[in-house]
Amino acid sequence: MRTDIIKAFSSPSDGGRLVIVGGGPAGLAAAAKARESGVKDILVLERDARLGGILNQCVHSGFGLHMFGEELTGPEYASRLEKMADGIDYLTNTTVLNITPSLEVECVSREGIFTIKADAVVLACGCRERPRGAIGIPGARCSGVYTAGTAQKLININGVMPGKKFFILGSGDIGLIMARRAVLQGGEVLGVAEIMPYSSGLKRNIAQCLDDYAVPLMLSHTVTDIREKYGRLCGITVSRVDEKLSPVPGTERDFECDTLLLSVGLIPETELLRSAGAELDKVTGGAVADERMMTSVDGLFCVGNMLHVHDLADYACKEAEECAVFAAQYLSGEKKRGKTVRVNCSGGVRYTVPQLLLKDFEGALSLKLRVGNVAKNVYIAAYADGEEVYSAFRRVVAPGEMEYLTLSKEKAEKLRKAERVEVKLKEKR
Repeated sequence: MRTDIIKAFSSPSDGGRLVIVGGGPAGLAAAAKARESGVKDILVLERDARLGGILNQCVHSGFGLHMFGEELTGPEYASRLEKMADGIDYLTNTTVLNITPSLEVECVSREGIFTIKADAVVLACGCRERPRGAIGIPGARCSGVYTAGTAQKLININGVMPGKKFFILGSGDIGLIMARRAVLQGGEVLGVAEIMPYSSGLKRNIAQCLDDYAVPLMLSHTVTDIREKYGRLCGITVSRVDEKLSPVPGTERDFECDTLLLSVGLIPETELLRSAGAELDKVTGGAVADERMMTSVDGLFCVGNMLHVHDLADYACKEAEECAVFAAQYLSGEKKRGKTVRVNCSGGVRYTVPQLLLKDFEGALSLKLRVGNVAKNVYIAAYADGEEVYSAFRRVVAPGEMEYLTLSKEKAEKLRKAERVEVKLKEKR
């Protein structure tokens, strides 16, 4: 069956072939919606042994409220998505090595190396965790230091407890969830240190995963030393940092622990974007995309955490469904690339997605954005050639919470027709 699929998709297409790279939540949602939108020739490529992606190791609940109207665990959520995409061709244990600008998808699997010919590609490869080497923690290079996601897989998939006494660096959502998971598995969590003066995780996870289990959160703190004994982590030093994020001498605190979990940020997978020659956003780390989530390469779309890191899997799936509709329109010849105007960010707004607005696009506009710092009683405002077109009041905005703006067709049209578009924060007066 696998060889039949490979042979079929390696032959020249009739112009309507969609390849989806990544069989996680965004990839499965895109596949199901593309079929519903009339695309008949669809192939999902997944490097893992099964579909579902990261959902398979997320045994906690909290998924599905927006997609299915009920609270599900990660595996239950993955199962629902698989049923939605049932009957669509897919290949697991298949790694995509390269995508050319002409959308030839080079793959490797147990069958060998082969090339899939696509007319449109949706990249839904997700993101990876930032490792220790990317943040430069001083001290011993020893066992006992894991990314939070690796520890999650060890416990939930492999049934292996990586340690007994934990400390967590970074307040990303995976780290917060793993604090609770470690306690429930019989471990002790000494604390969570966050270098910023605010948490990078969702407020609900701070309440449910730290506060409910009496795990202290140490804001404006970071790990400044790692100690080992017989090659295994035996303790760490945590220090307070100043406004420049530099450790403050004399504030050191020592903790005896055997496991350090890192939850210090997620990085979109960009290798395939680079190989195809797509433009990358320096802030998000993902692709620069227009309102259809198409990259600078014709026919190459990008969704989910590969485009920008989402707060919830539900939001990534909703975005993927929207993208699938646009990909179907592209394949049918309805929507080709037109002129665009770039969204400029300032005044506390770090980035928006999409980064480009299509001048010939019609309908309402949905903007997703993140701010750089916590701010209270502010407006998020959009400007067209210096004129304020839209503003929305927020009591609090924080980097850990994605903001969503929906502009009416009339207001969106003003932005699209402008020569310069700007989104920024302004204080309430």
